[in-house]
Amino acid sequence: MSDAQSVDVLVAGGGPAGLSAGLALAARGLQVAIVDPLEDPRHDRRTSALMVASVAMLRALGVWQRCVEAAAPLRTMRIIDDTGRLLRAPGVTFEASEIGEPAFGWNIPNAALVAALREQIADTAAITLIHSTVEQVDPEEDGVAVTLADGRRLSAALLVGADGRGSVCRTAAGIDTDSWSYDQAAIVLNLRHDRPHNDVSTEFHRPPGPFTLVPLPGNRSSLVWVETRRMAEAVATYSDDELAREIERISHRILGRVTIDGPRGSYPLSGLIARRYAANRVALVGEAAHVVPPIGAQGLNLGLRDGAALADLAGDPALSGGDPGGDPGSNPVLIAYDRRRRVDILSRTAAIDMLNRTLLADLLPAQMLRSAGLAALGTIGPLRRMAMREGVAPAYGLPEMMRG
Repeated sequence: MSDAQSVDVLVAGGGPAGLSAGLALAARGLQVAIVDPLEDPRHDRRTSALMVASVAMLRALGVWQRCVEAAAPLRTMRIIDDTGRLLRAPGVTFEASEIGEPAFGWNIPNAALVAALREQIADTAAITLIHSTVEQVDPEEDGVAVTLADGRRLSAALLVGADGRGSVCRTAAGIDTDSWSYDQAAIVLNLRHDRPHNDVSTEFHRPPGPFTLVPLPGNRSSLVWVETRRMAEAVATYSDDELAREIERISHRILGRVTIDGPRGSYPLSGLIARRYAANRVALVGEAAHVVPPIGAQGLNLGLRDGAALADLAGDPALSGGDPGGDPGSNPVLIAYDRRRRVDILSRTAAIDMLNRTLLADLLPAQMLRSAGLAALGTIGPLRRMAMREGVAPAYGLPEMMRG
């Protein structure tokens, strides 16, 4: 394709997972182009709890320094059984200091994170940012050809599909998925409150799903409230004052009087997992590879680990056949990436799905299993500490730039 602009790696997608993957790949000496629709990040009111390993990656890329003031530390995480069932689990509190960390992670508005990523990209000579979307992908033996919505044509040795659950890149690579849905929806919004949160994230386990309050700077918190779809539709009709009073009731007023801070959103819960994470010169990251319910702050952290792992492998001369990058889309790179990400993605997807379903289940055995598991975490110190360490930084296959 002589008329096409050529780069080592083309990233399709402008969310946090795609932008961070582009920066990580550029840090390994690769020439990168990122196709980003450049949507205004201020329209996204969601927040993300970034665990220690993810923050280490962002710090190594020069991003964290640009947005840390917008983030709040999560020094304590607690789970409260509010199911009202006969078999209720004891409350469990996790302290980051118990594993020698100042915090498990930091909660940050997605808008602030995306703005910081774009600022760092603008200052990175090895990255070209293209304002468009990917319309057509044609994998070839020695590269991949991409046509953009504006008619421009690009070619790359490796295409990173960071274009979400409906990924055009994944379809073009011939990668199938398994997907499922829940009779649940997540209501997301930000709050102001009278009482300080003291850097404590609180997750109430209720029969419809978790109700999670996560600190933001000052007397502010983000809320992820999982309800049945029918109830979520009803909540959407509440006035801000009605909604605030209902939040106070469900949260047992642990944060005092609350007020709604800005617009709210709601989206149905579902799950998706790709059967392969790379094929035909396409590697998948973020929600193009896996979609999980917003439980345990795993979604974006998984996506960031995708990008960091891919950078490790694509920039490895032993796999790519050159120095520094050689052929970052070669079969050895793609096979290694698929193998490297499989355990992390499958194990966490299964754990989140099981926890969610045990909350929904009325069957006594499921309730007993969940109660016993939480009780063990609360009373067995070594098990609790192992779970905390695994939550902030997985022991298996942690990418190099996340080991800080």
